[in-house]
Amino acid sequence: MFLTSDNKLKKQWLAWGAFITAVIVALGIAWFDKPLYVLLRRLDCNAWRVFNYIFDARVWLVLTGVLLLLVYLKKSLDSGVKYKNTNKKFSFVVFVKDFMSKVRTNYAFLIFSSVLSAGIVAKIIKICVGRFRPIFFEALGITGFRPFSIEWAFNSMPSGHTTVTFAGLIMAGMLAPKIKPITWTLAIIVAVSRVAVGAHWPTDVILGAFIGMVTADLVKYWAFKRK
Repeated sequence: MFLTSDNKLKKQWLAWGAFITAVIVALGIAWFDKPLYVLLRRLDCNAWRVFNYIFDARVWLVLTGVLLLLVYLKKSLDSGVKYKNTNKKFSFVVFVKDFMSKVRTNYAFLIFSSVLSAGIVAKIIKICVGRFRPIFFEALGITGFRPFSIEWAFNSMPSGHTTVTFAGLIMAGMLAPKIKPITWTLAIIVAVSRVAVGAHWPTDVILGAFIGMVTADLVKYWAFKRK
């Protein structure tokens, strides 16, 4: 979204995107989050939970991680792994360099890196912001913030599922443009499902979507710029 076809970062677009997202999130917290949440909650059904399981960060990381190992093993067997230390013992530094050289621009690695990076960023923001989850609103009619809390109930913003799903699917769409309509549709469905099941506020998923998109762009920019 913020990259050109020749892998150049649209810095001005990124700045405007961050500003617009911040304004929308602020308006949501102050005004439209509650009514929109109540509206989307009417769409709740068991089918939404299937998406929540499938697009969990752990599922993303395990699947792409296993695929990465297979790719690395295949390339290592084809080319042979050579260590430069004289004792011919295993060197972790050499292994990491060899691993990165073989998989850095592999599709699975780019998706893995996007999901992992987005998940870490989302977790840090969750703890720093400390927003009450909607269960407090439904049960007690209250909303609020408890910054620097690690408890699930106060880690609503941003939506972790939405963040990692947008990071993974947007990256997949950039790498394979023909499936971009499918990846965007799935990402939006996952975002809506998080509100429908009562796990997040609308602005939680909006912020998560933006973080996921930016992370995917930055990871692709880094990987191919270094190449």
